[in-house]
Amino acid sequence: MLTDIDISNQTPRKKITDVANQFGILEDEITAFGDAKAKVELSLLDRLSAKQDGKLIIVTAVTPTPYGEGKTVTTIGLTQGLGHIGKKACACIRQPSMGPVFGVKGGAAGGGYAQVVPMQELNLHLTGDIHAVSSAHNLASAALDARLFHEDRLGADEFTRQSGQAALNIDPQHILWRRVVDHNERSLRSITVGLGPVNGPVHDSGFDITAASELMAILALSHDLSDMRQRIGRLVLALDFSGKPITATDLGVAGAMTAIMAETIKPTLMQTVSGQPCFIHAGPFANIAHGNSSIIADKIALKLADFVVTEAGFGSDMGFEKFCNIKVRESGQAPSAAVLVVTLKALKANSGINSDADINAPDMERLKEGFSNLKWHIDNVTKYGVPVVVAINHFPTDTQEELDWLQQAVMNTAAFGCEISEAFTQGAAGAEALARTVEAATEQASQFKFLYDADASIASKLMTIAEVGYGARNVNMSAKANEQMEKLSALGFSKLPICIAKTPMSISHDASIKGIPTEFKLPITEFRLNAGAGFITALVGKVVTMPGLGIAPSYLKIDIDDNGQVTGLD
Repeated sequence: MLTDIDISNQTPRKKITDVANQFGILEDEITAFGDAKAKVELSLLDRLSAKQDGKLIIVTAVTPTPYGEGKTVTTIGLTQGLGHIGKKACACIRQPSMGPVFGVKGGAAGGGYAQVVPMQELNLHLTGDIHAVSSAHNLASAALDARLFHEDRLGADEFTRQSGQAALNIDPQHILWRRVVDHNERSLRSITVGLGPVNGPVHDSGFDITAASELMAILALSHDLSDMRQRIGRLVLALDFSGKPITATDLGVAGAMTAIMAETIKPTLMQTVSGQPCFIHAGPFANIAHGNSSIIADKIALKLADFVVTEAGFGSDMGFEKFCNIKVRESGQAPSAAVLVVTLKALKANSGINSDADINAPDMERLKEGFSNLKWHIDNVTKYGVPVVVAINHFPTDTQEELDWLQQAVMNTAAFGCEISEAFTQGAAGAEALARTVEAATEQASQFKFLYDADASIASKLMTIAEVGYGARNVNMSAKANEQMEKLSALGFSKLPICIAKTPMSISHDASIKGIPTEFKLPITEFRLNAGAGFITALVGKVVTMPGLGIAPSYLKIDIDDNGQVTGLD
Protein backbone atom coordinates (compact mmCIF):
# COMPACT_ATOMS: atom_id res chain seq x y z
CA MET A 1 0.00 0.00 0.00
CA LEU A 2 1.18 3.54 -0.73
CA THR A 3 2.38 5.75 2.11
CA ASP A 4 -0.02 8.36 3.50
CA ILE A 5 1.79 11.21 1.81
CA ASP A 6 1.93 9.37 -1.52
CA ILE A 7 -1.83 8.81 -1.33
CA SER A 8 -2.28 12.49 -0.53
CA ASN A 9 -0.08 13.59 -3.43
CA GLN A 10 -1.71 11.22 -5.93
CA THR A 11 -5.34 11.89 -4.96
CA PRO A 12 -7.22 13.97 -7.56
CA ARG A 13 -8.60 16.99 -5.72
CA LYS A 14 -11.39 19.40 -6.38
CA LYS A 15 -10.62 23.10 -6.18
CA ILE A 16 -11.52 24.27 -2.71
CA THR A 17 -13.90 26.81 -4.22
CA ASP A 18 -15.80 23.91 -5.82
CA VAL A 19 -15.89 22.01 -2.50
CA ALA A 20 -17.33 25.11 -0.85
CA ASN A 21 -19.90 25.67 -3.59
CA GLN A 22 -21.09 22.05 -3.55
CA PHE A 23 -21.39 22.23 0.25
CA GLY A 24 -23.60 25.32 0.11
CA ILE A 25 -21.03 28.04 0.86
CA LEU A 26 -21.30 31.14 -1.32
CA GLU A 27 -18.38 32.63 -3.23
CA ASP A 28 -18.23 35.75 -1.05
CA GLU A 29 -18.21 33.64 2.13
CA ILE A 30 -14.73 32.20 1.59
CA THR A 31 -11.19 33.47 1.16
CA ALA A 32 -9.12 30.90 -0.73
CA PHE A 33 -5.50 30.17 0.18
CA GLY A 34 -4.49 28.59 -3.12
CA ASP A 35 -6.56 25.68 -4.45
CA ALA A 36 -6.40 23.47 -1.35
CA LYS A 37 -7.79 25.48 1.57
CA ALA A 38 -9.97 28.46 2.37
CA LYS A 39 -11.09 30.52 5.33
CA VAL A 40 -14.87 30.63 5.83
CA GLU A 41 -16.66 33.82 6.88
CA LEU A 42 -18.88 33.70 9.97
CA SER A 43 -21.49 35.75 8.12
CA LEU A 44 -22.65 32.40 6.73
CA LEU A 45 -24.28 31.75 10.12
CA ASP A 46 -26.52 34.80 9.71
CA ARG A 47 -27.63 33.66 6.27
CA LEU A 48 -28.45 30.16 7.50
CA SER A 49 -29.79 31.09 10.94
CA ALA A 50 -33.27 29.70 10.21
CA LYS A 51 -31.97 26.39 8.86
CA GLN A 52 -32.33 23.32 11.08
CA ASP A 53 -29.11 21.89 12.48
CA GLY A 54 -27.80 18.50 11.45
CA LYS A 55 -26.75 15.81 13.92
CA LEU A 56 -23.45 15.94 15.81
CA ILE A 57 -21.37 12.77 16.24
CA ILE A 58 -18.39 12.70 18.60
CA VAL A 59 -15.51 10.26 18.04
CA THR A 60 -13.49 9.06 21.03
CA ALA A 61 -11.37 6.02 21.86
CA VAL A 62 -10.09 3.55 24.41
CA THR A 63 -6.99 4.37 26.47
CA PRO A 64 -4.27 5.32 23.95
CA THR A 65 -1.26 3.14 23.23
CA PRO A 66 1.99 3.78 21.33
CA TYR A 67 0.55 1.90 18.34
CA GLY A 68 -2.15 4.47 17.57
CA GLU A 69 -5.85 3.70 17.56
CA GLY A 70 -6.84 5.62 14.43
CA LYS A 71 -9.30 8.13 15.87
CA THR A 72 -8.75 10.69 13.10
CA VAL A 73 -8.77 7.92 10.47
CA THR A 74 -12.16 6.85 11.83
CA THR A 75 -13.45 10.45 12.00
CA ILE A 76 -12.56 11.05 8.35
CA GLY A 77 -13.53 7.54 7.29
CA LEU A 78 -16.96 7.81 8.93
CA THR A 79 -17.54 11.18 7.25
CA GLN A 80 -16.66 9.59 3.91
CA GLY A 81 -18.82 6.56 4.71
CA LEU A 82 -21.84 8.77 5.45
CA GLY A 83 -21.29 10.47 2.11
CA HIS A 84 -21.05 7.03 0.48
CA ILE A 85 -24.54 6.12 1.70
CA GLY A 86 -25.99 9.37 0.39
CA LYS A 87 -25.81 11.60 3.44
CA LYS A 88 -24.51 15.16 3.42
CA ALA A 89 -21.65 14.92 5.93
CA CYS A 90 -18.77 17.06 7.17
CA ALA A 91 -15.85 16.49 9.52
CA CYS A 92 -14.54 18.98 12.11
CA ILE A 93 -11.03 18.35 13.46
CA ARG A 94 -8.29 20.26 15.26
CA GLN A 95 -5.30 21.89 13.61
CA PRO A 96 -2.12 19.85 14.17
CA SER A 97 0.61 21.33 16.35
CA MET A 98 4.20 21.35 15.12
CA GLY A 99 5.19 19.69 18.39
CA PRO A 100 3.70 16.25 17.65
CA VAL A 101 4.31 16.58 13.89
CA PHE A 102 8.06 16.83 14.43
CA GLY A 103 8.07 14.91 17.70
CA VAL A 104 6.50 11.48 18.18
CA LYS A 105 3.11 11.39 16.50
CA GLY A 106 3.92 12.69 13.04
CA GLY A 107 1.07 14.01 10.92
CA ALA A 108 -2.48 14.41 12.21
CA ALA A 109 -4.52 14.39 9.01
CA GLY A 110 -5.81 10.84 9.31
CA GLY A 111 -4.15 8.26 7.08
CA GLY A 112 -4.39 5.88 4.17
CA TYR A 113 -7.60 6.46 2.21
CA ALA A 114 -9.22 8.22 5.16
CA GLN A 115 -7.33 11.49 5.40
CA VAL A 116 -7.55 15.20 4.75
CA VAL A 117 -5.62 16.30 1.67
CA PRO A 118 -3.13 17.67 0.96
CA MET A 119 -1.76 16.38 4.26
CA GLN A 120 1.44 18.44 4.14
CA GLU A 121 -0.52 21.69 3.99
CA LEU A 122 -2.70 20.64 6.93
CA ASN A 123 0.27 19.54 9.04
CA LEU A 124 2.65 22.40 8.21
CA HIS A 125 1.33 25.88 9.08
CA LEU A 126 -2.10 25.60 7.38
CA THR A 127 -3.34 29.22 7.36
CA GLY A 128 -1.19 30.36 10.28
CA ASP A 129 -3.69 30.25 13.13
CA ILE A 130 -1.32 28.60 15.61
CA HIS A 131 1.37 31.16 14.85
CA ALA A 132 -1.14 33.96 15.49
CA VAL A 133 -2.04 32.41 18.84
CA SER A 134 1.66 32.22 19.76
CA SER A 135 2.25 35.83 18.76
CA ALA A 136 -0.77 37.19 20.63
CA HIS A 137 0.10 35.15 23.72
CA ASN A 138 3.72 36.31 23.80
CA LEU A 139 2.69 39.93 23.24
CA ALA A 140 0.86 39.72 26.58
CA SER A 141 4.01 38.31 28.18
CA ALA A 142 6.14 41.10 26.75
CA ALA A 143 3.62 43.74 27.79
CA LEU A 144 3.40 42.37 31.31
CA ASP A 145 7.17 42.31 31.84
CA ALA A 146 7.57 45.75 30.27
CA ARG A 147 4.95 47.18 32.62
CA LEU A 148 6.64 45.51 35.57
CA PHE A 149 10.01 46.95 34.50
CA HIS A 150 8.79 50.53 34.07
CA GLU A 151 6.72 50.63 37.27
CA ASP A 152 9.63 49.19 39.23
CA ARG A 153 12.09 51.62 37.61
CA LEU A 154 10.02 54.77 38.13
CA GLY A 155 7.80 53.99 41.09
CA ALA A 156 4.00 54.04 40.93
CA ASP A 157 3.46 57.82 41.08
CA GLU A 158 6.12 58.76 38.54
CA PHE A 159 5.00 55.98 36.20
CA THR A 160 1.46 57.34 36.27
CA ARG A 161 2.69 60.92 35.72
CA GLN A 162 4.80 59.99 32.70
CA SER A 163 2.51 57.39 31.08
CA GLY A 164 -0.95 58.58 32.04
CA GLN A 165 -1.76 55.02 33.14
CA ALA A 166 -2.66 53.84 36.62
CA ALA A 167 0.04 51.69 38.20
CA LEU A 168 -0.89 48.01 38.38
CA ASN A 169 1.53 47.15 41.22
CA ILE A 170 2.29 43.75 39.69
CA ASP A 171 3.64 41.20 42.14
CA PRO A 172 6.56 39.56 40.27
CA GLN A 173 6.11 36.43 42.39
CA HIS A 174 2.55 36.04 41.15
CA ILE A 175 2.86 36.41 37.38
CA LEU A 176 0.55 33.70 36.04
CA TRP A 177 1.05 34.18 32.31
CA ARG A 178 3.81 32.00 30.89
CA ARG A 179 5.16 32.11 27.34
CA VAL A 180 4.43 29.65 24.50
CA VAL A 181 6.11 28.13 21.46
CA ASP A 182 4.73 25.56 19.00
CA HIS A 183 7.49 23.01 19.43
CA ASN A 184 8.42 20.34 21.97
CA GLU A 185 11.11 22.18 23.94
CA ARG A 186 11.63 20.72 27.42
CA SER A 187 14.56 23.05 28.16
CA LEU A 188 12.12 25.97 28.31
CA ARG A 189 9.71 24.45 30.84
CA SER A 190 11.22 26.53 33.63
CA ILE A 191 13.15 29.74 32.98
CA THR A 192 14.26 32.87 34.81
CA VAL A 193 13.17 36.18 33.29
CA GLY A 194 14.81 39.59 33.71
CA LEU A 195 18.49 38.66 34.11
CA GLY A 196 20.96 41.46 33.42
CA PRO A 197 21.42 44.99 34.74
CA VAL A 198 18.53 46.68 32.87
CA ASN A 199 16.11 43.82 32.23
CA GLY A 200 14.51 43.12 35.64
CA PRO A 201 12.85 42.60 37.94
CA VAL A 202 14.04 39.00 37.94
CA HIS A 203 11.31 36.39 38.35
CA ASP A 204 10.62 32.76 37.50
CA SER A 205 8.61 31.84 34.42
CA GLY A 206 8.43 29.14 31.77
CA PHE A 207 7.10 28.06 28.39
CA ASP A 208 4.10 25.93 27.50
CA ILE A 209 3.39 24.51 24.06
CA THR A 210 1.04 26.79 22.09
CA ALA A 211 -1.73 24.18 22.16
CA ALA A 212 -1.86 24.70 25.94
CA SER A 213 -2.26 28.47 25.65
CA GLU A 214 -5.49 29.81 27.10
CA LEU A 215 -5.84 31.75 23.85
CA MET A 216 -6.12 28.42 22.00
CA ALA A 217 -8.93 27.40 24.35
CA ILE A 218 -10.59 30.80 23.85
CA LEU A 219 -10.44 30.34 20.08
CA ALA A 220 -12.06 26.92 20.41
CA LEU A 221 -14.81 28.08 22.76
CA SER A 222 -15.70 31.51 21.31
CA HIS A 223 -18.97 32.08 19.46
CA ASP A 224 -17.81 35.02 17.33
CA LEU A 225 -15.19 37.77 17.15
CA SER A 226 -16.92 39.95 19.74
CA ASP A 227 -17.10 37.04 22.17
CA MET A 228 -13.39 36.29 21.58
CA ARG A 229 -12.52 39.95 22.29
CA GLN A 230 -14.42 39.88 25.58
CA ARG A 231 -12.84 36.60 26.63
CA ILE A 232 -9.34 37.88 25.89
CA GLY A 233 -10.10 40.93 28.00
CA ARG A 234 -10.95 38.62 30.94
CA LEU A 235 -7.59 36.81 30.85
CA VAL A 236 -5.97 36.91 34.30
CA LEU A 237 -2.28 37.53 33.71
CA ALA A 238 -0.98 38.21 37.22
CA LEU A 239 -1.89 39.31 40.72
CA ASP A 240 -1.01 42.63 42.34
CA PHE A 241 0.55 42.93 45.79
CA SER A 242 -2.90 42.84 47.40
CA GLY A 243 -3.82 39.59 45.63
CA LYS A 244 -6.20 41.22 43.16
CA PRO A 245 -6.28 39.76 39.59
CA ILE A 246 -4.71 41.80 36.80
CA THR A 247 -6.46 41.17 33.48
CA ALA A 248 -5.49 41.76 29.86
CA THR A 249 -7.95 44.66 29.93
CA ASP A 250 -6.18 46.15 32.95
CA LEU A 251 -2.87 45.88 31.09
CA GLY A 252 -4.39 47.48 27.97
CA VAL A 253 -3.21 44.67 25.69
CA ALA A 254 -6.48 42.81 25.01
CA GLY A 255 -7.35 44.80 21.88
CA ALA A 256 -3.96 44.26 20.27
CA MET A 257 -4.04 40.55 21.10
CA THR A 258 -7.44 40.23 19.45
CA ALA A 259 -6.21 42.16 16.40
CA ILE A 260 -3.41 39.60 15.96
CA MET A 261 -5.92 36.76 16.23
CA ALA A 262 -8.76 38.32 14.22
CA GLU A 263 -8.45 35.99 11.22
CA THR A 264 -8.15 32.90 13.40
CA ILE A 265 -11.85 33.14 14.26
CA LYS A 266 -12.64 31.82 10.76
CA PRO A 267 -12.45 28.02 10.32
CA THR A 268 -10.35 26.59 7.50
CA LEU A 269 -12.12 24.44 4.91
CA MET A 270 -10.30 21.49 3.30
CA GLN A 271 -11.40 18.17 1.81
CA THR A 272 -10.98 14.45 2.41
CA VAL A 273 -9.62 11.90 -0.06
CA SER A 274 -13.16 11.39 -1.36
CA GLY A 275 -13.91 15.11 -1.61
CA GLN A 276 -15.98 15.43 1.58
CA PRO A 277 -15.68 18.84 3.30
CA CYS A 278 -13.67 19.11 6.52
CA PHE A 279 -13.30 22.12 8.81
CA ILE A 280 -10.02 22.51 10.69
CA HIS A 281 -10.17 24.94 13.57
CA ALA A 282 -8.25 25.41 16.84
CA GLY A 283 -5.86 22.86 18.31
CA PRO A 284 -6.01 22.36 22.10
CA PHE A 285 -4.42 19.11 23.33
CA ALA A 286 -6.65 16.83 25.42
CA ASN A 287 -4.05 15.85 28.03
CA ILE A 288 -3.22 19.44 29.05
CA ALA A 289 -6.17 21.40 27.60
CA HIS A 290 -9.78 20.60 26.68
CA GLY A 291 -8.94 18.70 23.51
CA ASN A 292 -11.68 19.62 21.02
CA SER A 293 -12.03 21.64 17.84
CA SER A 294 -14.07 24.83 17.78
CA ILE A 295 -17.68 25.58 18.57
CA ILE A 296 -17.75 27.87 15.52
CA ALA A 297 -16.71 25.09 13.11
CA ASP A 298 -19.40 22.81 14.55
CA LYS A 299 -22.04 25.55 14.25
CA ILE A 300 -21.24 26.24 10.60
CA ALA A 301 -21.01 22.54 9.70
CA LEU A 302 -24.31 21.75 11.45
CA LYS A 303 -26.09 24.38 9.33
CA LEU A 304 -24.70 22.90 6.12
CA ALA A 305 -24.69 19.13 6.71
CA ASP A 306 -27.03 16.35 7.83
CA PHE A 307 -24.24 14.81 9.91
CA VAL A 308 -21.17 16.44 11.46
CA VAL A 309 -18.40 14.18 12.75
CA THR A 310 -16.00 15.72 15.24
CA GLU A 311 -13.21 14.24 17.32
CA ALA A 312 -12.23 14.53 20.99
CA GLY A 313 -8.58 13.94 21.87
CA PHE A 314 -7.23 10.75 23.47
CA GLY A 315 -9.54 8.36 25.39
CA SER A 316 -13.07 8.92 26.65
CA ASP A 317 -11.70 9.86 30.10
CA MET A 318 -9.89 12.81 28.46
CA GLY A 319 -11.24 14.67 25.42
CA PHE A 320 -14.72 13.15 25.54
CA GLU A 321 -15.21 14.05 29.22
CA LYS A 322 -14.10 17.61 28.46
CA PHE A 323 -16.26 17.73 25.34
CA CYS A 324 -19.28 16.95 27.50
CA ASN A 325 -18.51 19.00 30.59
CA ILE A 326 -16.77 22.02 29.03
CA LYS A 327 -17.59 22.31 25.31
CA VAL A 328 -21.24 21.24 25.45
CA ARG A 329 -21.88 23.57 28.42
CA GLU A 330 -20.62 26.44 26.28
CA SER A 331 -22.09 25.45 22.91
CA GLY A 332 -25.40 24.00 24.06
CA GLN A 333 -24.95 21.39 21.31
CA ALA A 334 -25.12 17.86 22.71
CA PRO A 335 -24.05 14.93 20.51
CA SER A 336 -26.59 12.60 18.94
CA ALA A 337 -24.17 9.65 19.12
CA ALA A 338 -20.62 8.72 20.01
CA VAL A 339 -18.17 6.46 18.21
CA LEU A 340 -15.60 4.62 20.33
CA VAL A 341 -12.53 3.57 18.37
CA VAL A 342 -10.62 0.43 19.32
CA THR A 343 -8.04 -1.89 17.78
CA LEU A 344 -7.00 -5.40 18.68
CA LYS A 345 -3.53 -4.00 19.36
CA ALA A 346 -4.90 -1.45 21.80
CA LEU A 347 -6.72 -4.06 23.85
CA LYS A 348 -3.69 -6.34 23.96
CA ALA A 349 -1.48 -3.42 25.04
CA ASN A 350 -4.02 -2.37 27.67
CA SER A 351 -4.14 -5.90 29.10
CA GLY A 352 -0.92 -5.24 31.01
CA ILE A 353 0.33 -8.79 30.35
CA ASN A 354 2.98 -10.23 28.01
CA SER A 355 4.16 -6.70 27.26
CA ASP A 356 7.21 -8.01 25.38
CA ALA A 357 5.18 -10.27 23.09
CA ASP A 358 4.52 -9.38 19.44
CA ILE A 359 1.52 -7.04 19.50
CA ASN A 360 0.49 -8.21 16.01
CA ALA A 361 0.45 -11.91 16.88
CA PRO A 362 -2.87 -13.62 17.68
CA ASP A 363 -3.32 -13.73 21.46
CA MET A 364 -6.82 -14.37 22.78
CA GLU A 365 -5.63 -14.26 26.40
CA ARG A 366 -4.35 -10.70 26.06
CA LEU A 367 -7.37 -9.66 24.01
CA LYS A 368 -9.84 -10.94 26.59
CA GLU A 369 -7.92 -9.34 29.45
CA GLY A 370 -7.67 -6.02 27.62
CA PHE A 371 -11.38 -6.03 26.77
CA SER A 372 -12.06 -4.71 30.27
CA ASN A 373 -10.57 -1.38 29.17
CA LEU A 374 -12.97 -1.15 26.22
CA LYS A 375 -15.95 -2.02 28.43
CA TRP A 376 -14.91 0.70 30.89
CA HIS A 377 -14.91 3.27 28.08
CA ILE A 378 -18.27 2.05 26.76
CA ASP A 379 -19.76 2.44 30.23
CA ASN A 380 -18.06 5.82 30.61
CA VAL A 381 -19.65 7.20 27.45
CA THR A 382 -23.10 5.87 28.37
CA LYS A 383 -22.90 7.78 31.69
CA TYR A 384 -23.59 10.87 29.60
CA GLY A 385 -26.71 9.39 28.02
CA VAL A 386 -25.15 9.15 24.57
CA PRO A 387 -25.62 6.03 22.40
CA VAL A 388 -22.20 4.61 21.57
CA VAL A 389 -21.09 2.62 18.54
CA VAL A 390 -17.79 0.75 18.77
CA ALA A 391 -15.62 1.03 15.64
CA ILE A 392 -12.95 -1.66 15.32
CA ASN A 393 -10.21 -0.05 13.24
CA HIS A 394 -9.03 -3.00 11.15
CA PHE A 395 -5.37 -3.91 10.65
CA PRO A 396 -4.07 -6.55 8.18
CA THR A 397 -2.65 -8.60 11.06
CA ASP A 398 -6.08 -8.99 12.73
CA THR A 399 -7.42 -12.54 12.70
CA GLN A 400 -11.05 -13.30 11.98
CA GLU A 401 -11.33 -15.33 15.17
CA GLU A 402 -10.26 -12.35 17.26
CA LEU A 403 -12.52 -9.94 15.38
CA ASP A 404 -15.53 -12.24 15.74
CA TRP A 405 -14.90 -12.64 19.47
CA LEU A 406 -14.56 -8.89 19.99
CA GLN A 407 -17.71 -8.02 18.07
CA GLN A 408 -19.71 -10.56 20.05
CA ALA A 409 -18.24 -9.35 23.35
CA VAL A 410 -19.16 -5.75 22.53
CA MET A 411 -22.75 -6.73 21.74
CA ASN A 412 -23.05 -8.03 25.31
CA THR A 413 -22.31 -4.53 26.67
CA ALA A 414 -24.26 -1.27 26.73
CA ALA A 415 -23.00 -0.35 23.25
CA PHE A 416 -25.62 0.36 20.58
CA GLY A 417 -23.60 -1.48 17.95
CA CYS A 418 -20.16 -2.59 16.79
CA GLU A 419 -18.73 -2.48 13.27
CA ILE A 420 -15.37 -3.17 11.68
CA SER A 421 -13.99 -0.15 9.84
CA GLU A 422 -11.65 -0.64 6.90
CA ALA A 423 -11.59 3.04 5.96
CA PHE A 424 -7.79 3.19 6.09
CA THR A 425 -7.39 0.74 3.19
CA GLN A 426 -10.74 1.10 1.42
CA GLY A 427 -11.79 4.69 2.08
CA ALA A 428 -15.51 5.50 2.05
CA ALA A 429 -16.62 1.97 1.10
CA GLY A 430 -14.68 0.55 4.04
CA ALA A 431 -16.77 2.61 6.47
CA GLU A 432 -20.20 1.93 4.96
CA ALA A 433 -21.34 -0.50 7.67
CA LEU A 434 -20.10 1.85 10.39
CA ALA A 435 -21.92 4.78 8.78
CA ARG A 436 -25.23 2.91 8.65
CA THR A 437 -25.00 1.82 12.28
CA VAL A 438 -24.02 5.32 13.46
CA GLU A 439 -26.92 6.81 11.50
CA ALA A 440 -29.26 4.40 13.29
CA ALA A 441 -27.73 5.35 16.66
CA THR A 442 -28.45 9.04 16.03
CA GLU A 443 -32.15 8.23 15.72
CA GLN A 444 -32.32 7.33 19.41
CA ALA A 445 -33.92 9.87 21.73
CA SER A 446 -31.34 12.16 23.33
CA GLN A 447 -30.66 11.52 27.02
CA PHE A 448 -27.57 13.70 27.36
CA LYS A 449 -26.52 14.73 30.87
CA PHE A 450 -23.50 16.38 32.49
CA LEU A 451 -21.27 14.58 34.96
CA TYR A 452 -21.46 17.34 37.57
CA ASP A 453 -23.44 20.44 38.50
CA ALA A 454 -21.85 23.71 37.38
CA ASP A 455 -22.78 25.35 40.71
CA ALA A 456 -20.92 22.73 42.76
CA SER A 457 -17.71 23.70 44.55
CA ILE A 458 -14.30 23.12 42.97
CA ALA A 459 -13.63 20.32 45.45
CA SER A 460 -16.97 18.66 44.71
CA LYS A 461 -16.40 18.77 40.94
CA LEU A 462 -12.94 17.30 41.36
CA MET A 463 -14.26 14.52 43.53
CA THR A 464 -16.98 13.68 41.00
CA ILE A 465 -14.52 13.56 38.09
CA ALA A 466 -12.11 11.46 40.15
CA GLU A 467 -14.60 8.99 41.59
CA VAL A 468 -17.33 8.81 38.95
CA GLY A 469 -15.25 9.83 35.92
CA TYR A 470 -12.11 7.77 36.62
CA GLY A 471 -13.02 5.32 39.37
CA ALA A 472 -10.54 6.78 41.86
CA ARG A 473 -10.98 6.23 45.59
CA ASN A 474 -10.29 9.84 46.53
CA VAL A 475 -8.49 13.07 45.66
CA ASN A 476 -5.13 13.94 47.20
CA MET A 477 -4.53 17.69 47.11
CA SER A 478 -1.11 19.28 47.55
CA ALA A 479 -0.74 22.20 49.96
CA LYS A 480 -0.18 24.48 46.96
CA ALA A 481 -3.36 23.24 45.27
CA ASN A 482 -5.38 23.69 48.46
CA GLU A 483 -4.20 27.27 48.81
CA GLN A 484 -4.95 28.00 45.14
CA MET A 485 -8.42 26.44 45.38
CA GLU A 486 -9.30 28.64 48.34
CA LYS A 487 -8.02 31.71 46.48
CA LEU A 488 -9.99 30.86 43.31
CA SER A 489 -13.15 30.37 45.35
CA ALA A 490 -12.63 33.65 47.17
CA LEU A 491 -12.20 35.46 43.85
CA GLY A 492 -15.53 34.10 42.59
CA PHE A 493 -14.32 31.50 40.09
CA SER A 494 -15.65 28.37 41.78
CA LYS A 495 -18.54 27.88 39.32
CA LEU A 496 -16.22 27.30 36.36
CA PRO A 497 -15.95 23.74 35.01
CA ILE A 498 -12.76 21.73 35.64
CA CYS A 499 -10.26 20.74 32.96
CA ILE A 500 -8.08 17.85 34.15
CA ALA A 501 -4.49 17.82 32.85
CA LYS A 502 -3.10 14.31 33.26
CA THR A 503 -1.43 11.49 31.38
CA PRO A 504 -3.62 10.11 28.59
CA MET A 505 -1.93 6.70 28.77
CA SER A 506 -3.98 5.45 31.71
CA ILE A 507 -7.42 6.13 33.14
CA SER A 508 -5.50 7.02 36.31
CA HIS A 509 -2.69 9.57 36.78
CA ASP A 510 -0.03 6.84 36.41
CA ALA A 511 0.79 5.89 32.81
CA SER A 512 2.11 2.49 33.91
CA ILE A 513 -1.28 1.33 35.26
CA LYS A 514 -3.18 -0.42 32.44
CA GLY A 515 -6.67 -1.85 32.16
CA ILE A 516 -9.04 -0.48 34.79
CA PRO A 517 -7.13 1.17 37.66
CA THR A 518 -8.76 0.89 41.09
CA GLU A 519 -8.04 2.03 44.63
CA PHE A 520 -5.95 5.00 43.54
CA LYS A 521 -6.03 8.59 44.74
CA LEU A 522 -5.96 11.34 42.14
CA PRO A 523 -3.08 13.69 43.08
CA ILE A 524 -3.84 17.37 42.33
CA THR A 525 -0.57 19.31 42.26
CA GLU A 526 -1.78 22.77 41.24
CA PHE A 527 -4.55 24.81 39.61
CA ARG A 528 -4.38 27.26 36.71
CA LEU A 529 -7.16 29.75 36.15
CA ASN A 530 -8.48 30.19 32.60
CA ALA A 531 -10.94 33.01 33.23
CA GLY A 532 -11.21 33.96 29.56
CA ALA A 533 -11.76 30.44 28.29
CA GLY A 534 -14.06 29.76 31.21
CA PHE A 535 -12.57 26.81 33.08
CA ILE A 536 -10.03 25.91 35.75
CA THR A 537 -7.21 23.53 34.86
CA ALA A 538 -6.22 21.02 37.53
CA LEU A 539 -2.73 19.60 37.02
CA VAL A 540 -2.54 15.96 38.07
CA GLY A 541 0.58 14.08 39.08
CA LYS A 542 3.66 14.64 36.94
CA VAL A 543 1.89 16.05 33.87
CA VAL A 544 3.80 18.78 32.01
CA THR A 545 2.40 21.48 29.73
CA MET A 546 5.49 21.51 27.50
CA PRO A 547 6.37 18.18 25.83
CA GLY A 548 9.94 17.17 25.02
CA LEU A 549 11.49 15.56 21.97
CA GLY A 550 12.34 11.86 22.21
CA ILE A 551 15.52 10.09 21.20
CA ALA A 552 14.32 9.48 17.62
CA PRO A 553 11.85 12.28 16.77
CA SER A 554 9.75 12.37 13.61
CA TYR A 555 11.69 15.29 12.13
CA LEU A 556 14.52 12.84 11.32
CA LYS A 557 12.33 11.35 8.56
CA ILE A 558 10.99 14.60 7.10
CA ASP A 559 12.66 16.23 4.09
CA ILE A 560 11.84 17.88 0.79
CA ASP A 561 12.81 16.72 -2.70
CA ASP A 562 14.06 18.72 -5.68
CA ASN A 563 10.50 19.27 -6.87
CA GLY A 564 9.44 20.82 -3.58
CA GLN A 565 7.48 17.76 -2.43
CA VAL A 566 7.59 17.03 1.31
CA THR A 567 8.68 13.48 2.12
CA GLY A 568 8.53 11.35 5.27
CA LEU A 569 5.45 13.07 6.71
CA ASP A 570 3.21 10.12 7.67
